[in-house]
Amino acid sequence: MAHASDAPTRQPHVFPPLTLADFKPETIRGAPGFFRVGQTPAGQWWLIDAEDRAFFSRGVNAACPGAQPAFAAWADSFPPMDEIEAHDSADATLARLRAWHVNTLGPGSARELADRGLASTEILEFAKVAPQTTIRLGGALVPDVFDPAWIEACGRQAAERCALLRDRAALIGYFTDDALNWAQFPADDGGNDGTRAGRPSLLQICLSLELSFPAYHTAWEFTLAAHGGDWAALVRAWEVALPNKEALRQLTLADTPLTGAGYRRDHERFSREFARRYFAAGAAAIRRHDPHHLILGCRFEVSPGPAILAECVAPPVDVLSLSQGELAACDEVGGPVLAGVFSWVKESFTSLPPGETDGWTSVERMLQRGRATLARTFAHPALIGYAWECWADGPGDRPPFGRGLVHVDGSEAREHTELLSDLNARADFLRRAAAPNSPVP
Repeated sequence: MAHASDAPTRQPHVFPPLTLADFKPETIRGAPGFFRVGQTPAGQWWLIDAEDRAFFSRGVNAACPGAQPAFAAWADSFPPMDEIEAHDSADATLARLRAWHVNTLGPGSARELADRGLASTEILEFAKVAPQTTIRLGGALVPDVFDPAWIEACGRQAAERCALLRDRAALIGYFTDDALNWAQFPADDGGNDGTRAGRPSLLQICLSLELSFPAYHTAWEFTLAAHGGDWAALVRAWEVALPNKEALRQLTLADTPLTGAGYRRDHERFSREFARRYFAAGAAAIRRHDPHHLILGCRFEVSPGPAILAECVAPPVDVLSLSQGELAACDEVGGPVLAGVFSWVKESFTSLPPGETDGWTSVERMLQRGRATLARTFAHPALIGYAWECWADGPGDRPPFGRGLVHVDGSEAREHTELLSDLNARADFLRRAAAPNSPVP
């Protein structure tokens, strides 16, 4: 009699490695001997490492020895890592990362972890290099891209930072900034995630700046030129009563947005020009001092909207960086895309609509939805990688719903790491299996 143990054991499918010859030559961006990015004939984008092998980035942001503050808690200051008390050794931290099948150090990670077998990314923080040029009105957080002082400061920042990294083969590339807010229209109006509902947008904000901002003068030149230099034609097109420029400034200071169709058309054109100048200036500064590494764009505070995304393209941007909530845009941009901030510790993963039940606890629901979401991320043809939001729990985090992979006492957040390790170990397989015409169903 045959027994179940006599049945042949099905072995997991092993894909042959993808090498440089497996990518369409016209899609490859980057320099030989460093990380590049390219697309296969099947339509999948991948990173390509310095040895010309396909690479899917599985990262953790702000990885530090022991339980250090979450990235968001100290992103504004970026203190030298040797000034932060370490609760564990670099060797122990690297052992943890490898056990979780992490292969990339996200931005904000400890310098002592670099060049020890993991890839890495860096943030150059161009928006902070000339504080007097930063636009902060109406919730916006962007540099004045029309100010020559900002462009010059970007060059100095790139000269200082990139000179130290230009020959590092393990560096994937540079983010230009973190948490910029481009003051676009909310999601239900075709823009971002809805957090800016009822607030002024970028063009209105620039038109309301102090006279010391070059963006103020450029915005008015741009706007009036679009209406033949005729103020009456402008207010008719915008369908708003504006006797003068000061009246517009007062609307902005009162957080009263312009929303008419005519204004929106001008706003979209101005936003695209603003973004084009931002990405072009950042790319020029980086490539002047480091022609080797990829440019990963900026990390957005909220979803940037279609006008900004339209300018996040090569050659100034090699890889579009999106957060987890923005990944719906992947289908529009086509790729390559890096999901730079991922976590399943969010209400959308734990909650149910009122009156509904599924028989799961909040933790079970979080992990079930998290598994499905991350597996879909691995399979998406535009994605070249992701990074867990932060290494350690931050202020107010309480297990099992802390954001970090390490608790404040230095212990491992097994409620996250066990599932994350399993998914990371199978990431390449899940991605290859999802490709069109894959031999694995």
